[in-house]
Amino acid sequence: MPEQIPTVGMCNLLGDDFTLNDILIYHLSDFLKTHPNMVFPHRHSFFQILYFTKSGGKHTIDFDGYEAEAGQIYFMIPGQVHTWSFTDNTEGFLVNFTESFFSSVFINPHYISDFPFFSGISGDNVLKVPKKMQPELLQLFINMQAECKSQQEYKYDYLRAKLVELFVLVSRKLVSDKTSKLTRHNYLILRNFQKLIEQQYKVNKLPKEYAELLFITPNHLNALCKSTLGKAAGEIIRDRVLLEARRLLVNSDYNVSQISHQLNFDDPSYFVKFFKKYIGVTPEEFRKTKLAIK
Repeated sequence: MPEQIPTVGMCNLLGDDFTLNDILIYHLSDFLKTHPNMVFPHRHSFFQILYFTKSGGKHTIDFDGYEAEAGQIYFMIPGQVHTWSFTDNTEGFLVNFTESFFSSVFINPHYISDFPFFSGISGDNVLKVPKKMQPELLQLFINMQAECKSQQEYKYDYLRAKLVELFVLVSRKLVSDKTSKLTRHNYLILRNFQKLIEQQYKVNKLPKEYAELLFITPNHLNALCKSTLGKAAGEIIRDRVLLEARRLLVNSDYNVSQISHQLNFDDPSYFVKFFKKYIGVTPEEFRKTKLAIK
C-alpha cells in the first residue's frame, strides 16, 4: 500500500501529556526540544496556533513558504500539510486544541471555523502582529500557558474564554477589511461555500452544485467570490483539487493513476491534462522537481 501523508493526532503527538480536555499549550522552544523529529511533512487532526516572540528559520504550509519572525501568528486547521525548520533560538508559544474543545460546550458546532483566519486559505492564516499589539498578545499566551499547567478549578473554561478573546482580538485588529464590507448573510454564504469545498471537492467540482447546496444562484455565488476573494467560484474549487493533487504527489507514494482515482477523475489521462493546464507541468514533472528541492 503506498505511503500516505501522515496525520498526527493529539494523543500520538503528546503522549502521556494528553488529556481528554483536548488542549495543550507549550513554550515553543520546549516543544521543539522534546519533539526534535517533527520536521517531516504532516497533517494534524486538531487546530494549531503558533505565535513567535523570537524566531529564525522557515515554515511551510501547503507549498507556501514563510520566513519565521517575531510577531508572526499562524492559525492552522485540521488537514493542512505543514513542515518547519526553525533555528535553535526560536521562542514563542504553541497551542493545540481539538474541535470538540469548543463544540462540546458551544451551541454552534462550527464556531471556530467561522473566524476568517481558520479558513485554511493560503494567506489568511499567517498574520503579522504590530509591535504596539505584541505585549497584549504575549500576555494572553503567558496567561494561557500558565493556566494550562495549573490544576485550578474551571481551568478549561478559563482557557476557552482566553482563546475566544484571542480570536476576537485578532479578528478586530489584524484581519483584512475585505470581509467587513460584506453583509453578515453574504459572509456566511462565503464561509459555508469554503466549508463545503473542503468536504466535497473530490465529488463536486462545479459551482452550480455548491450553489444548489447554498440555496443561491451560481451567478450570485460567482459574483460574491469575485468581489471578495478576487477569484471565480470555479477557480476556488479547482485550486482546492490542485492543492490536494500537489500534496499527494510530494508527500505520498501514490502513482499518478492512484492520485487521479483519489480525486475522483474517471480518466488518469484527463487528470494529467488538467494538472498540466493549470500548474504548467505534468504531475510527474512536478513531483520530480519538488522532491529534488526537499
